[in-house]
Amino acid sequence: MDLDPTMIDTAMIDHALMTTRSVRARLDLERDVPDQVILDCIDVAEQAPTGGNQGSRRWMVIRDQATKDAMAELYLKAGGSWVIESAKKLEGTDHHSAKMMQGARRLAENIAQVPALVIPTIIGRHDGSGRPGLFDSVIQAAWSFQVALRARGLGSTWTTMYLAEADAVAELLHLPDNVTQIALFPVAYTIGTDFRPAKRYPARDITYFDRYGFTLEGDRSEPRTMANGPGVTAEIDIAAEPAAVWAAVTDLANHSRWSDELKIAVWDSSDDPGVGSTFTGQNGNERIGEWQVTCTVTHWEPKRSFGWLVGTDAASAAARWRFDIEPIPGRQSRLRYHVDLGPGPSGLTGLIAENPDAEPLFIAGRQEMLRTNMAATIAGIGDELTSGSGA
Repeated sequence: MDLDPTMIDTAMIDHALMTTRSVRARLDLERDVPDQVILDCIDVAEQAPTGGNQGSRRWMVIRDQATKDAMAELYLKAGGSWVIESAKKLEGTDHHSAKMMQGARRLAENIAQVPALVIPTIIGRHDGSGRPGLFDSVIQAAWSFQVALRARGLGSTWTTMYLAEADAVAELLHLPDNVTQIALFPVAYTIGTDFRPAKRYPARDITYFDRYGFTLEGDRSEPRTMANGPGVTAEIDIAAEPAAVWAAVTDLANHSRWSDELKIAVWDSSDDPGVGSTFTGQNGNERIGEWQVTCTVTHWEPKRSFGWLVGTDAASAAARWRFDIEPIPGRQSRLRYHVDLGPGPSGLTGLIAENPDAEPLFIAGRQEMLRTNMAATIAGIGDELTSGSGA
C-alpha cells in the first residue's frame, strides 16, 4: 500500500516501538488468531534489511495441537520446568525478578495453549567467527514481526531458551540441516492493550560522544565548551548483590582509596545520611592544585542510587556525581558511576579564562582524568567485593 510520506504519524510509530513488551501473563489463550493476521505481520517483517538483499528467511508457524504439545514438552525440558520451580520460590517475595518470573511461569505452564508458535529461521549456518553475516539478516525482521503484532493488538515474547533442544525441534518440524532457528515467539491476542514504555536510561545517559564514556547534557557544538554540559560515565559488572555494592559506594572512605584526586571525604554529621546531607572532600591534583569542597546529597535510594552535587545548590554546583546500582542476572550488580561538569565554576574555570582558545582541550583532558579515576574506583570496589574482603 502506497502512502504519502507526509502522512506518517511518528507519534503512533514511536508508541508502537516503545510499548512492544515481552508479553507472557497477558496472552489471551482463549481467542483464536487468524492465519492471515500472522501472514500480514510476516509480510511487514520481510521488508526488513537483509544481507546481500537475499530472501533467506523462512518462518515456521505451528498451529497443530499435537505439534504444540510436543513443542511444550521440549520447552519444559530445555528450561521451562526450572522456570516454573524458580517462580514458585520467588512468589510473594520482593526479588527484582519476581513479577517477571510469574509471567514466565504462566507461559511455561501454558505454552501448548497459545494459539500459534512462530519460529523465524534463516537458510545458512553461522560460521562461529563472530562476524556479521547470518543473524544480522534475520534479527531485525523478527523484531519487526513483534512490532507488527503489537500494532494489531497481539503480543509475544522473544524466547531462546528452547534452543537447548534445537536438534529435537528441528527433527519434529523436519527442518533441513542448513536452516538455523533464531527464536520462539508464542503469539496471541493480548488481554488489554494498555502497555506503557518500560523504565530505561534516558538516551543522554547512555549515549557517548566521540569517546566511550563521554556524555553531553546540552546541544553539541564545535569547538566543545563547558556550556555543552560535558560529563563522564564509567561502569562495571560486579559479582555481588546490590546491597553489598550499596554499602561499598556509601562508605566515603572507599571513594579515596583508589582515586588519585580525592584525598579524603567525611560526613559532616553523625546522623543517618539522606537527601540534603552534606560531606566534605579534600582533593588535589598537579594541574589544578588542592581544594576543599562541601558536597550535598541529591539522591539517596538504598541499594539503587547515591548522588551528590559539589556545592550547596544546583545552580552553582561545580559538578554533579552519582552512583547507580542495577541488579542483573546471576546475583550480580551493574555499578554505574557518572559525573556532569558544571554548571557553576570549578578548577577549569580559571584555566579557561587564561586561555579560552584551549577550552576544548582543557575539557577533554579533564574528562580523561576523571574517567581514569572513576574507572579505578569502581574496579577497586568490584575487586574488594568479589575477593570477599568487602562482603
